[in-house]
Amino acid sequence: MKARRIAAAFSLAALASLLGPNAIAQAQSADRVLRVVPHSNLAILDPIWTTAYMSRNHGYMIYDTLFGTDEKAQVKPQMVEEWSANADKRLWTFKLRKGLEFHDGKPVTSEDVVASIARWGKRDAMGSALMTFVDRMDTPAPDTFRIFLREPCGFLLEALGKPSSNVLFIMPKRMADTDAFKQIEEHIGSGPYVFKRDEFKPGDKSVYLKNTKYVPRKEPASGSTGGKNVYVDRVEWNLALRDAQAQVNALQKGEVDILEALAFDHYESVKKDTTLQIPATAPAGLQYMARFNHLHKPFDNAKVRQAVLAAFSQQPFLQAQVGVKELYRVCPSMFTCGTPYGSPFGSEIQSKSNMKKAQELVKASGYDGTPIVIMKPTDLASIQKLPDVAAQLLRQAGFKVDLQAMDWQTLVGRRAKKDAPEKGGWHMFLTAWQAHDIWNPIANAALDARGEQSGWFGWGKDDKLVELRNQFMREVDDAKKKKLADAIQARAFEVGTHVPLGEYVQPVAARKNISGFFVSNGNLYWNLKKN
Repeated sequence: MKARRIAAAFSLAALASLLGPNAIAQAQSADRVLRVVPHSNLAILDPIWTTAYMSRNHGYMIYDTLFGTDEKAQVKPQMVEEWSANADKRLWTFKLRKGLEFHDGKPVTSEDVVASIARWGKRDAMGSALMTFVDRMDTPAPDTFRIFLREPCGFLLEALGKPSSNVLFIMPKRMADTDAFKQIEEHIGSGPYVFKRDEFKPGDKSVYLKNTKYVPRKEPASGSTGGKNVYVDRVEWNLALRDAQAQVNALQKGEVDILEALAFDHYESVKKDTTLQIPATAPAGLQYMARFNHLHKPFDNAKVRQAVLAAFSQQPFLQAQVGVKELYRVCPSMFTCGTPYGSPFGSEIQSKSNMKKAQELVKASGYDGTPIVIMKPTDLASIQKLPDVAAQLLRQAGFKVDLQAMDWQTLVGRRAKKDAPEKGGWHMFLTAWQAHDIWNPIANAALDARGEQSGWFGWGKDDKLVELRNQFMREVDDAKKKKLADAIQARAFEVGTHVPLGEYVQPVAARKNISGFFVSNGNLYWNLKKN
């Protein structure tokens, strides 16, 4: 051991003499900076205002959550220390753990929590469902809050701990009091990193510093739960590096440490590179989806939407976009396949149709030749080929198509507009949802059919679907919930809420010297070490 220490000291001394007196300090400093290429640009900093995953990931860096969901889909406490429910399950009491402090030095209080729940409950599909049960909330002590329900609710903890968009991030009350349909202007949380607002440049970089006052939980990291231990001083998101080949080149050269979304075309070559790794991420993966704008013709007509369902066979989308067979699968369900509600029930309009059937449905639908405005993202490798496939299939079915290219963040902003497509609005966009976001009828935002009252873009309206979903919320028997989920899915296919386009796993790529990866959604940056 003594000989090794002498050799190490000699090597460091030799390095310093060769490269200058600051060489070792610079090398050690670089080891404390984690350089990440995210899957897209970051433009919207409010993770409650939008479901965009970049905004969610930004939220996980700087905010904390009351509960989380581990890799086995079990809800576990995060900011909450203990909780209880009374005998009839209508009064829930929660106590916060000690040591919670916002980045501005102020303690996290129950008033901050209640305000954050209220704002989130106006935007998130599961949150808004939960709020239909909530009679009131109060704060009997600075570290204690209570939720009073009108009737028992079987998914309260699941909603509070949902791991993906929209996540219930806890903000200071002054921020959480912002109108839910306006974006917040401050970005202060109590999470493991502090946002460097002065270094943020959309399209260039986003910087986060270690929150030295953060007190992590003792449990191991798993999913969005456990100890959020930070072993680097700084995380830099490179928002400018969008070319897939350039990303891989930068990773191979050590200019970046992690690629959040490895382009499928480079999957095989990266697997063979001994200096790189493809860490294990959530096995359930993601589901592709085409979303209609139900407010404007022709997609205000369910028969036209059904014609699209018939035209959109999943295989062409998966083959063109992913291409690597081990990374995708056809899934005739609006819920994640392999989970309790994943089923082909009622999917025949899509799963058993063909182009001839689609053409017949287009003619029978009364489609008037309105060009379908499809928004196509140019900088999101994981979905950028989907709109081209959609356009091709729509044209084959008999639709006119207006394919409009833009970057993803422009698309995210534009999809919130309710204007007519010819006035800057849209007819269709294609996206991907992680398994947790769509695997039951409450979480799946596309099944919120309350029209313009719904929180997600597209604003589908169907009273029968709303009623079925309300029944599901109140049901506690698992067998009956499964039947209701089937009925909800069948109705959704019947009215054409959206089009599921199959499932895939998004590979992450990293340098071999990065350790500490754990099973999560692949976009969480605590627990990682740069060796």
